[in-house]
Amino acid sequence: RFYKDGVYDYDELVTVTKHIVKNLNSFIDLNSYPTKESDTHNKATRPIGIGIQGMGNVLMDMRLPYESIEAVNIEAKIMEVIYYGAIESSMELAKATGIKYDYFEGSPFSKGIFQFDMGYKNVKLNFDWDALKQKVMKYGTMNSFLTALMPTASTSQILGNMECFEPITSNIYARKTSSGTFMSVNINLIQDLRKLGLWNEEMKDIIIDHEGSIQNINNIPDNIKQLYKTVWEIKQKWIMDHAIARAAFVDQSQSMN
Repeated sequence: RFYKDGVYDYDELVTVTKHIVKNLNSFIDLNSYPTKESDTHNKATRPIGIGIQGMGNVLMDMRLPYESIEAVNIEAKIMEVIYYGAIESSMELAKATGIKYDYFEGSPFSKGIFQFDMGYKNVKLNFDWDALKQKVMKYGTMNSFLTALMPTASTSQILGNMECFEPITSNIYARKTSSGTFMSVNINLIQDLRKLGLWNEEMKDIIIDHEGSIQNINNIPDNIKQLYKTVWEIKQKWIMDHAIARAAFVDQSQSMN
């Protein structure tokens, strides 16, 4: 949705994020809670967790191998955009309603301290965060927490996206989730192989024989192999580099499959 005709629409991502914040706040107010304690606590702290789904698809669409600094930078910027939009929307709701979450006073937000201020080094920022900090200190925020990154196995399979922020598990495989068993095929790879005249029934069977990997299939070009490395073929340092880049804008936690 956000990447089209060679351009990523960061403004649209901000808009969608702000809609999500408003919807989740409505959900907090309208939800039925199993205990009085959970009702009281959730309405006092109003935590929400906005995350990522389909990051691997974005990187493939942008022709960026997961093992590249360009991919790390794009992922960091996307997470920054989500964090910015979420805080701005939470501040706007607090300004419009006069309602802050109960423990705002004395919190890092009340002092203009955001997640990336808490010990992270060399964080590249793309927004006017200082202006937003001033507004947050003045009007408050409706929510104590805003961003969290969680596995999205079932919903990703249903919607046809790759899971959360992770690289591809395999180019062809069957995935069992709580919602059932889904066949997963890397559509981007198939499109590239078709352009090269390499996609046919035989190639499909070869990839299956290679357990979803294309790294040892001789007639596939090296640039295609780099782009479609599976999580089992990517160096773990790159997995951590991506996690570190996201972490500056995640105020709860990251959970990996």
